[in-house]
Amino acid sequence: MQEFHRIKRLPPYVFEEVNRLKAGARARGADIIDLGMGNPDLPTPRHIEEKVIETIGKPRTNRYSASRGIPGLRRAQAAYYERRFGVKLNPDTQVVATLGSKEGFANMAQAITAPGDVVLCPNPSYPIHAFGFLMAGGTIRSVPAEPGPEFFAAAERAVRHSIPKPIAMILCYPANPTAAVADLEFYRDAVAFAKKHDIILLSDLAYSEIYFDGNPPPSVLQVPGAMDVTVEFTSLSKTYSMPGYRIGFAVGNERLIAALARVKSYLDYGAFTPVQVGAAAALNGPDDCIAEARQIYQERRDALVESFGRAGWDVPPPAASMFAWAPVPEAFRDLGSLEFTKLLLEKADVAVSPGIGFGEHGDGYVRIALVENEQRIRQAARNLRRFLASAPETMHNVIALKGAAS
Repeated sequence: MQEFHRIKRLPPYVFEEVNRLKAGARARGADIIDLGMGNPDLPTPRHIEEKVIETIGKPRTNRYSASRGIPGLRRAQAAYYERRFGVKLNPDTQVVATLGSKEGFANMAQAITAPGDVVLCPNPSYPIHAFGFLMAGGTIRSVPAEPGPEFFAAAERAVRHSIPKPIAMILCYPANPTAAVADLEFYRDAVAFAKKHDIILLSDLAYSEIYFDGNPPPSVLQVPGAMDVTVEFTSLSKTYSMPGYRIGFAVGNERLIAALARVKSYLDYGAFTPVQVGAAAALNGPDDCIAEARQIYQERRDALVESFGRAGWDVPPPAASMFAWAPVPEAFRDLGSLEFTKLLLEKADVAVSPGIGFGEHGDGYVRIALVENEQRIRQAARNLRRFLASAPETMHNVIALKGAAS
């Protein structure tokens, strides 16, 4: 049978290969320390769970909900933006609740993309940023993931050499996977760039509250005039440890929000009403649970950087997000990130995400998620130290062979 058109446009999902290897190792009894998927392990704060449970017990909450999000939830998100960023939003026209920011990105791509449309996307980047537009029939042109001067130089080249002209540019800071952060000056330049070239800005701010050392990341919507060209996506998955609840938001330009809402109205009836009520309770509730989670992630970051460094692998400390973006150790650089990830899983019982899964420019790196406690992170470092110490003798032929072939 001929392969389907949209399936053919998607490259192999390298994370599936790593997941198969993890499953096989666990089936053989291995104790895998899984620092791969960014799946928060912290409990959902109790006051949120209690609100969900309370709402389930009420009549009619089992019925279809609202695709755009119930009014109270949209008001809560608008209040969050005003409180956190000083940005005023109309909850009726500038806020849509999504089934996580991933679904929001994918459906925004469906809403605005015509076949052949060009979108500027960071490389490396979270897969849905590119794949959402590829599935919608668009074409991707890569720009750097780091928010420095080269970003706009590359974006200008991409605009000049793209036919047709790009319709949108994706931003993601704090970045997944690189953990790079952007400041308001960068966002001012991004808004000016978008207006100069008449393109849409799509900003992924899923890690707005996971930041370290007292430096909260800004929103692009803080820039005057950004609302003219921008939609920003956020998520409760990391902020409140609610990944399975699948609640996120798109906020910003009314015309773009209306387009997203219309597409969603054909595809879903919204999240389960008790989940939406619980999400509103999260946004309206106390912030101490956010600060506690942030502190735990910072302590894990510090434990990772310190223990992996002593084991022989220098990991740059991320300023935000729940990830470290670590260069593959020099001795294994020629293997590429996927083969190194396989080795780490096989020889050290440690799972990470290969950088190649986030784009070809990520191949010299792996992403390490802060989703195990400090004790397990230090155990991973001990496993790693043994692996790195024995590799020159036990693996020199393998490394030389694969390095020569690459």
